[in-house]
Amino acid sequence: MTDRTARQEALERALGERIMVLDGAMGTEIQALRLDEAAFRGERFADHPVDLRGNNDLLCLTRPDAIRDIHLSYFAAGADIVETNTFNATSVSQSDYGLEDQAYAINEAGARVAREAAEKAEVAEPGRHCFVAGSIGPTARTASISPDVNDPGFRNISFDELRDAYRESARGLLDGGADLLFVETVFDTLNAKAAVFGIDELLDERSETVPLILSGTITDLSGRTLSGQTTEAFWNSLRHARPLAVGLNCALGPTELRPYLAELSRVADVNVSVHPNAGLPNAFGGYDETPESMATHMREWAESGLVNIVGGCCGTTPDHIRAIAEAVRGVAPREIPEVPRMMRLSGLEPFSLPAF
Repeated sequence: MTDRTARQEALERALGERIMVLDGAMGTEIQALRLDEAAFRGERFADHPVDLRGNNDLLCLTRPDAIRDIHLSYFAAGADIVETNTFNATSVSQSDYGLEDQAYAINEAGARVAREAAEKAEVAEPGRHCFVAGSIGPTARTASISPDVNDPGFRNISFDELRDAYRESARGLLDGGADLLFVETVFDTLNAKAAVFGIDELLDERSETVPLILSGTITDLSGRTLSGQTTEAFWNSLRHARPLAVGLNCALGPTELRPYLAELSRVADVNVSVHPNAGLPNAFGGYDETPESMATHMREWAESGLVNIVGGCCGTTPDHIRAIAEAVRGVAPREIPEVPRMMRLSGLEPFSLPAF
């Protein structure tokens, strides 16, 4: 049995016993460091012709110490799972900085740094299991929607290009030591399908089985993803991937997200994860949900039997995660429902036909 296999088994056991806690925002913590252009460049990219400040994922290569410390702060706050600092580390997203050839290296380093933090946290607390989720973001391009209002049929990226980019990122994350892969903030389900396809190809090539979490984002109070799907339609489109968990994150705060979380919890016959923003952005671009208010929401969700994994997205900090971890401690995890067998299809809306 490999170390990864043993950790994966420990993860599945833990999910059957309690609500697990995910970490909070990475960007919020990086911004607090107030790093300058030189810090982002390091020696490795000192002569790179494009400005690199703001390329947070690059810090896995140039300031791994800072990223490791952020991971450690979340483990210390009570997180069971930290996500790698690789949300924008696909070659598609890194092309904005002229660093598409560094995508594999960033992902591998991101997973390795997080694994180092996990092992350090486990040594500090013998018997504890700390897990690393390889974060794969949606990219800034969409396979379903034209970026040109005058040409609805135009696409600035293809399914195959997305598949290849996601597969490369996943390879780096697994080589660096990630325990599971987390395709998150899905605003276009076709992008997520490309990610699932690329990951499946990679795992077949490696003869491996790795848990997968898929997390969509409801972009506004219409209750739909950016590509137009409702929560149930989103799940119908991706349930074939047989993920360890499906969830929702970003865009909305806990108050606005709750009805869509309840809907997902009703229809999904797998674990459910959720990590909302610390509220909707205020007039100054900040977030108003305090650790205490976020914890109150999470406690209610837990007691209502809606969740298996909880955490925070934009605007959340180790203080938020500490309060959330305390709020759900001792509350039983959501029971995975037995969903009636049906033919389940989806466009923008779900369609179900009972089996005969």
